Amino acid sequence: MDLIKAANNYLDKLLNDVTGIKALLLDDSTISYISSITSQTNLLNKEIYLIDKVGSVNRQRISHLKCLVFVTPTSQSIDKLCLELSNPLYSQYYLYFSNTLTKQQIESLASSDTHSVVKECQELFLDYLTLSSSLFSLNFTPTKHSLYATNADTWDKDTLHSTTSSLAALLLSLKRKPIIRYQGSSNICKSLADSISQAVSTEAQLFNYRSTQATPILLLCDRTNDPVTPLLSQWTYQAMVHDLIGLDNDKVDLRSFDNISPSQKQLLLSLTSDNDSFYAQNAFANFGDLGANVKQYVNDYQVKIGDNHSVKNIETISDMKKFIESYPEMKKLGNNVSKHVTLIGELSKLVDDKKLLQVSELEQSLASNESHSSDLRAIKEMIDSPEIPQESKVRLSILYALRYQKLPSNAIQAVVSQLLQQGVPQHRVALVYVMLNLAGADKRQDDLFMNDNFFSRGRSALKGLQGVENVYTQHTPHLSQTLDLLFKGRLREGSYPATAPFSTSSFQPDSSIYTYRPQEVIVFIAGGTTYEEARNVALLNQQFEKEGNPSRVVLGGNTILNSRQFLDMMADAATQFPPTVYKAPTNTGNGQQQQLLGNLPSDLDIDPERLASAAKSWIQRVRDDIEDRIMI
Repeated sequence: MDLIKAANNYLDKLLNDVTGIKALLLDDSTISYISSITSQTNLLNKEIYLIDKVGSVNRQRISHLKCLVFVTPTSQSIDKLCLELSNPLYSQYYLYFSNTLTKQQIESLASSDTHSVVKECQELFLDYLTLSSSLFSLNFTPTKHSLYATNADTWDKDTLHSTTSSLAALLLSLKRKPIIRYQGSSNICKSLADSISQAVSTEAQLFNYRSTQATPILLLCDRTNDPVTPLLSQWTYQAMVHDLIGLDNDKVDLRSFDNISPSQKQLLLSLTSDNDSFYAQNAFANFGDLGANVKQYVNDYQVKIGDNHSVKNIETISDMKKFIESYPEMKKLGNNVSKHVTLIGELSKLVDDKKLLQVSELEQSLASNESHSSDLRAIKEMIDSPEIPQESKVRLSILYALRYQKLPSNAIQAVVSQLLQQGVPQHRVALVYVMLNLAGADKRQDDLFMNDNFFSRGRSALKGLQGVENVYTQHTPHLSQTLDLLFKGRLREGSYPATAPFSTSSFQPDSSIYTYRPQEVIVFIAGGTTYEEARNVALLNQQFEKEGNPSRVVLGGNTILNSRQFLDMMADAATQFPPTVYKAPTNTGNGQQQQLLGNLPSDLDIDPERLASAAKSWIQRVRDDIEDRIMI
């Protein structure tokens, strides 16, 4: 169950079945899918002469050229392809689709092929973004696409359809027919489970193959069950780049940064190729180790240049031939060295500028330990400090509210008031209440902070007393605990019920789905996963492999979230919900505290209608910024 192998199988079929020089037409989605698993150089080696978008009006007629088309079967892509076929620019067309076609779409394509140029039509189930052998994304852009409808329990209709289709394609590409288990408290997960089950039943012939593996589990989780993980500052290489700079489909955009050389403005960080050994070895490394590792990387490069490629050492024809043969490899190594030195340098600056050492230490304390007095004192100091960015103040306040929501003596109201007094915009301050309403204690299924009983609180406190190797990486995503219970056959039926299994061959008559210990698990987090969770899954797979254990986990989500995207996504969702989402929950703290929550001083009063308008304006600016930063 390897996502890179599955994607490459389809890529090989796409590029190798048709011989000769070819054009390749893609759409917005398949451009991302293809670029995540191959390079332009590889496409050129496969005799791809031209790469363009279907529907592009700037292409010239090249009547002797064959054309490969790989698009998603959306109405927009099908319409553009029909126009292409009605006025073909190439001699032959070979059509490939990333998911299943409907009968109506097939008929539309057939009726448009008036020149009989279509020679082949196939479905390649590659309707997801491959980010590593164990991580995938559905390429959902927070604030650009809608996840929810008019409340947090209902999918946006189009998003549910695309999510279902993509997950069905994922299962087909991996050749797996899983049992679906889903978070019982989440209507979002239940709707998705029912939708996938229906899709598999509808396409029963596609899923009608004999599996030699034990029945896998498809585990559906809701992002709001663990709102803490995407709110935390990150301290491992891959996650830090995404959190502080942005990692979009393995691309890093540094065009807005100062003193960056033109060749370093747009960089690629990928775990799907073998072109960057340093990143492959250090993607999960702590920031504290990166400095020493990149220094050694630079030293190794200098040694290779000095010992093997100095001009003064080229004295014979043999030396010259050796230099020419090794030059491309040395150039690639030099580019990688420069790339990582640039990135780590910018990360260091951002850590200093954003005061992340101080901020992250408090975040980790709020996420991992319970110490209300010291946490509240530190929160107030952070909010008052002019050196701490406003977004960090908001994140810290949300973490405090999530941690101490049920504590009768909590000071959520005082924290909210202090944020407003320090000039934080009201629509961002209101995210404290938005998060409590959408992902607060009464909305979450599991005991995220282990505070449900005396013994749980004792374990949490003991964890803090024992200490950890790194104070900035104390937190462990809740997903790790869920997977541990699942592999041990102890994930409760009430918490994670199952749909009717597609195959029961793995079970004995007296056994149960809920005590079944799977060897393969596909996890999907509705709303988005994080690179911290991806790192934990990758390390878990490495541990399984080291132990000779055949178990394996694949993780994915609608998108890969960082803290900014998560807050923007929730802010965008709130603009579609009733205005009460901006008010304090009625079950926060004791009676006296709750009375204060609903009665802010008039000069600090939060008007839900006005907040919704301000939040919509904010989200529109975010959307515009996303459009400006798109890299093709």
